[in-house]
Amino acid sequence: MRLTVILVAVAFVVLLVLLPVIAVFAEALRKGIDVYVASITDHDALSALRLTLLTAAISVTANLVFGVAAAWVIAKFEFRGKSMLLSLIDLPFAVSPVISGLVFVLLFGAQGWFGGWLIDHNVQIVFAEPGVILATIFVTFPFIARELIPLMQEQGTEEEEAAVLLGARAWQLFRRVTLPNIRWALLYGVVLCNARAMGEFGAVSVVSGHIRGRTNTLPLHVEILYNEYNFSAAFAVASLLTLLAVVTLVVKSLLEWKTRQVDRPLGVEE
Repeated sequence: MRLTVILVAVAFVVLLVLLPVIAVFAEALRKGIDVYVASITDHDALSALRLTLLTAAISVTANLVFGVAAAWVIAKFEFRGKSMLLSLIDLPFAVSPVISGLVFVLLFGAQGWFGGWLIDHNVQIVFAEPGVILATIFVTFPFIARELIPLMQEQGTEEEEAAVLLGARAWQLFRRVTLPNIRWALLYGVVLCNARAMGEFGAVSVVSGHIRGRTNTLPLHVEILYNEYNFSAAFAVASLLTLLAVVTLVVKSLLEWKTRQVDRPLGVEE
């Protein structure tokens, strides 16, 4: 039975994870390395890569601050509206990303609630980079908070209370007590948030306007190339997303290894 379960798991991973990754790189290199390099160094592709990395960086940073603060408040304190706050955090999980994008269009579009004011002040959010970033932040903000809340609730408040009685200040309390206890969940939430931010399609597709070289992220650029039957370029750009995912996993593994080295008792060899 154990061997059967292992074989089923391995077959599942190979079929649904490994083979698609191999197929992406095989199609990307089908016409040779020259075509591949030309596709990923194209101006529109580099612009999409830049916007993807910028959007992911801002989204992860914003959600890191919000996620830790929200999890700390929800897990460590009792207050009115706590269940409402939890429901609002889960809202992006329940709403389609396309609907999320439409909400931003209704708010910040030319005919939206704040559209007139934005036009008067020469501020453009929809069909520009700010709209892409806002939509990505919205669809990704539950990931870090939802990873931390159950863990921090389980840990309780005893250690923080003891640190306060010993004279620890707020920053010392967070850095020396709270953060070491949540670092693995925090790291995992950051990885999930970053992966979703780089691969987000639905909400970004609605608010971006598909302006080549300006508001297209890598997923949107792949769609445009594929719809133009430029399959080699589409798979070449898709391989960039795959490489970004691999880099994210490598960084996560390195951080885990470094943390184990720091936490390992003296004289103990792995």
